Amino acid sequence: MKKIVVLGGGYAGVLTAKKLAKKFKKNKDVQITLIDKQSYHTMLTELHEVAAGRVDEESIRMDLKRIFAGRNVEVVLDEIKTIDFDQKVLVSDQQSYEYDYLVIGTGCKPTFFGIPGAEHAHQLWSYTDAVNLREHILNMFRQAALTADKQKRRELLTFVTVGAGFTGVEMAGELGEWKDELCRSFHIDRDEVSLYIVDFAPKVLPMYPDKLIKKAEKRLIKLGNELVMNSAVSEIHEDKVVLNKGEKVIQTHTVIWAAGIEGSDIVDQASVEKAGRGRIVTNGHLQAKDYEDVYVVGDNIFYIPEGEERPVPQMVENAEHSAPVVAHNIAVDINGGTHKTYKPTFHGSMVCIGSRYGVAQVGMPGMWFNLSGFFAMASKHLINIIYFIQVLGFNKIWSYLMHEFFHTKNNRSMVGGLLSNSAPVFWKFPLRIFIGFMWLQQGLTKLPKIVHDFNNVFLLPAPPKADTIGGASEAVSQVVPEVVETVTAASGAIAEGASSAAAAVSQTVSDVVSNSGDIFTMLADAIHDFMNWITVLPVPGFVENMVNWSMDAFFYTPDGTQFTQLASLVQGGMICGEIIFGGMLIIGLFTPVAAIATIAMGCMIWASGMAPTEMLWYLVGGFALIGNSGMVLGLDYYVWPWIRKMLPKTPLLKKWYLYVD
Repeated sequence: MKKIVVLGGGYAGVLTAKKLAKKFKKNKDVQITLIDKQSYHTMLTELHEVAAGRVDEESIRMDLKRIFAGRNVEVVLDEIKTIDFDQKVLVSDQQSYEYDYLVIGTGCKPTFFGIPGAEHAHQLWSYTDAVNLREHILNMFRQAALTADKQKRRELLTFVTVGAGFTGVEMAGELGEWKDELCRSFHIDRDEVSLYIVDFAPKVLPMYPDKLIKKAEKRLIKLGNELVMNSAVSEIHEDKVVLNKGEKVIQTHTVIWAAGIEGSDIVDQASVEKAGRGRIVTNGHLQAKDYEDVYVVGDNIFYIPEGEERPVPQMVENAEHSAPVVAHNIAVDINGGTHKTYKPTFHGSMVCIGSRYGVAQVGMPGMWFNLSGFFAMASKHLINIIYFIQVLGFNKIWSYLMHEFFHTKNNRSMVGGLLSNSAPVFWKFPLRIFIGFMWLQQGLTKLPKIVHDFNNVFLLPAPPKADTIGGASEAVSQVVPEVVETVTAASGAIAEGASSAAAAVSQTVSDVVSNSGDIFTMLADAIHDFMNWITVLPVPGFVENMVNWSMDAFFYTPDGTQFTQLASLVQGGMICGEIIFGGMLIIGLFTPVAAIATIAMGCMIWASGMAPTEMLWYLVGGFALIGNSGMVLGLDYYVWPWIRKMLPKTPLLKKWYLYVD
């Protein structure tokens, strides 16, 4: 038994464990264990959204056991305190874990550069940090709303973000947006709130070109931030922050630290060669120096690729690139083969400044594109979705879209509130009953005809080459009443002129039967005359061609004179569908499924060229009913909660994340 231990449940650790599980899914002699001190994986790039109240806290965490459901990965909740590389053992306060191969992906932690009073600053590097910071900001506004002392009030409403890199700019942007809503909620004048961004650098986001920097600075200022650049933090107190050794003092109870990172505690204590603020020095195969059985992924890597001057950056894309390389190399160690050398190609980065604006530099070395505003935000969401596909599939993508677009607070999304202001489902109750009744009526009206003769196909046009007058007469006698019946059910009543047309068609049929002329030409003219009395939805030519082809291929015999058995089955299925799905809508059972089914049936009728304009109401109404309309005065109120509880337990759905929480 080979034991592979992945230490850390961050971006790199999770991806590496999933890649390893895929490599060894058929090898029972390999045991993969992921160890983390938390039971969930956190989206660190989205912490500012929770800290500034834009999304709920559950939106940035993913249960590790759910991520690895149905996979050969054991998730262990523990905090490793020491690593014995010689004995190949990880030690915690509870127990020890042996390994044959170790993957270190513990990430980083904030560094305060020895600044006195740093314990008074709020960090933003974990799920807990984000939640605590959000509650602290709310408390500052609560206290300010109850304070009459102007000086005290000013201190409570002053917020200082230290660091003008990715994390600092994103937090300052979100806070600039959130303050407006907080001022409305607590009845505080906006002018009383002061926001600062402090950094030793001369400008924000120094890794970006000047054009993007100027746009970022302009946006931050618009959101109410004052940029204090070329300023170093000397001391942090409970009620103030001192800059440049006393040159400037900002009275505040809130200092948000986003000024730098260093290696995690366990890496800091590990007896391996390190460089660049606690990163582990590796070779091209991402193995730690002197330990070929120890691999490093993500932010812990200190490796300078061939031809580069700097080590690989500490960013999510580095985690995504390093994970498959390490998984491959460990598989080679166990099964044999050739190691891969880490040759990452990075495609840029993106910074959001509030919910609606961002700046980004994307592309590849030698060909970079600068994006801002809507396109930068779109790239951010696309990058996140690509990551979610790898980690938690449809389940997390659905959750992410709900939080970011459909359940947003105070219209704080890339598209504002255009997608988030949904009507209560109880307003859909009358529509659900009406559409359900109309479909049910359609089916029950037609059912006796197929009960009498299952092969009596009346939902389809007559075979094009029926060669007897009796057959043509019978076809007409089937088609005409059905057309009348369809229009009657759809529009409520046929106009008086349409009834006259029906009588004219009957007379025409009688004439046809007694006439030895061209039966098919006269029959077509008669039906065409009748159809001129009603209005039907137009069908594009290419759809009509596809329908005609399918009719000839499946519903008519090769000689075109009779219906096939499949035509009878399709007709029976259609009628049963109208009854079943109409009934489901009325009682409110599985309404999303029933609504989608009625849309499909409506589209089939439309494609046949026989759909009256009233069919548009059925189609649009079906779309309106998809969104859990059965939760009000319907059985879905009882059924869906039970289903949501059971779906994650279904092995196939659980493994492929094909469910919604």
